[in-house]
Amino acid sequence: MKLIQYVLNNYGLMGGLLLQHLQLTGIAILSAIAIGVPLGILITRYKSIAGPILAVSSVFQTIPSIAFFGVLIPFLGIGKKTAIIVLFLYALLPIVKNTYTGIKEVSPFLKDAGKGMGMTNMQILTMVELPQSLPVIMAGVRIATVINIGTTTIAAYIGAGGLGQLIFTGIQLYRNEMILAGAIPAALLAILIDRLFGCIEYKMTSKGLKGESI
Repeated sequence: MKLIQYVLNNYGLMGGLLLQHLQLTGIAILSAIAIGVPLGILITRYKSIAGPILAVSSVFQTIPSIAFFGVLIPFLGIGKKTAIIVLFLYALLPIVKNTYTGIKEVSPFLKDAGKGMGMTNMQILTMVELPQSLPVIMAGVRIATVINIGTTTIAAYIGAGGLGQLIFTGIQLYRNEMILAGAIPAALLAILIDRLFGCIEYKMTSKGLKGESI
């Protein structure tokens, strides 16, 4: 079979492209967490800006990824930098929205109990709100990561590398084995990450259902 033969002859190339794929996705997701979680917390404190920030984040999700890359190329050029920015913006909404939703759904009784024990607002956030909302936040990270793994394949179109490079090259050369050599690992990676994050999310949810004392 051509696919198996291609993989055996090019496993080094595929391994390198897989690492590039993980790098692009990882940097974008970590950046989105670093900004999205604090932003989600912020809009729970200032409700007047919650609507506009969530609306702007939603706009990024509505723009087709190939068009998004095209819009930024004149300003940022081609390559990894542009790809990471686009992937970051795509990951932002699920993380911001789930952080906001998770914290808003924390029981007021738990927060009142914290206040009754003399906790400061920061202590209530770190010891009550964030632990209780962690499963919901984790679900947002899970969604953002799976979306980004798929979107990263398109980043190869602007020279950012990753498994999409095999897909686009295969299309240009009419070689189905190259297309499959890029598409199958990307799909398997998305499934694997989704299952891994799903297990982490389940464990966090189970702990939440047991009820953690303050």
